[in-house]
Amino acid sequence: MSAGWVVVVVKVPSEPSRHRVAVWRELRRGGAIPLAAGTWALPANPLTTETLDKVRDLIDRAPDGELLRLDARGQDDLSESRLREQYTAAREAEWAEFLADCAKFHAEIDREIAKGKFTLAELEEEEQSLDRLRRWHRELSLRDSFGAPSAARAAVDLKESTERLEGYAERVYRALGQ
Repeated sequence: MSAGWVVVVVKVPSEPSRHRVAVWRELRRGGAIPLAAGTWALPANPLTTETLDKVRDLIDRAPDGELLRLDARGQDDLSESRLREQYTAAREAEWAEFLADCAKFHAEIDREIAKGKFTLAELEEEEQSLDRLRRWHRELSLRDSFGAPSAARAAVDLKESTERLEGYAERVYRALGQ
């Protein structure tokens, strides 16, 4: 059994939509999974507390917005297991997207090498892409409370991304005579 869950019921008026969208994005960023319309679940942990504090601030800005926080546990092993599976499936989908972006990064580095495009401007662009991957990996790791299956592969792919960029950087500096 997990340390428990926080179930939140969110009520935000449909107009203006920016309030609903901001709340939805913050819940997603914190790893919340939707259970039903306006009802979300998150594992009880410090990231959830931080996320829900941000959600509370957003809801307070919305006219007639309401947030109800509930501590929850599955009443039986099956319920607990299903909730955990849903949460892990959501993280697995995020890891799959991350892995696809790593593959795109690898292909981009390979294209630049094949073209012989060894410029500082291109290197800086690739460094920014790697920084984005690193931030994303860090954020996903924080949300992945139960260790989705692709998390380990994502760490390997991020390391490979770093190594590829280092190899590309060496070629850039060599081409520039530095």
